[in-house]
Amino acid sequence: MNIYFAGSIRGGRNDAALYHDIIVYLKNYGQVFTEHVGDPALTDQGDDGPDDQGIFRRDMAWLMQSHVVVAEVTQPSLGVGFELGMAVSLGMPVLALYRNSPERVLSAMIGGCPDIRVAFYQTLSQATEAIDAFMESLGVERIGHE
Repeated sequence: MNIYFAGSIRGGRNDAALYHDIIVYLKNYGQVFTEHVGDPALTDQGDDGPDDQGIFRRDMAWLMQSHVVVAEVTQPSLGVGFELGMAVSLGMPVLALYRNSPERVLSAMIGGCPDIRVAFYQTLSQATEAIDAFMESLGVERIGHE
């Protein structure tokens, strides 16, 4: 199983440690192409490729090779929104993880999309439970143990 994880880079890196933990957990289900999203050394400058066109080509190639998309969408990000739109247009299963927050409301374009499964959570444990339920609904079995 190839997994595309989406999380904010240029939109803000406040959740980088959380992204890392989610990515580590996702590896129980397969290969995560976008491990760099959880790298704490990656800054909000998004300097993870030779240039913007190179990043776009690389990420779109990874998306096309993926079987599912899991996104952490609490930190608003234009790039993540674009990736989710592409995944939906390709008919891919999509899970969007969102931490309830009094400061923010989930985008209606994500929350209202019938092709995106949204899971509201507060703790990493709740996020991993949502991932397990999502994968189980797709008939995907765990290949590893955390």
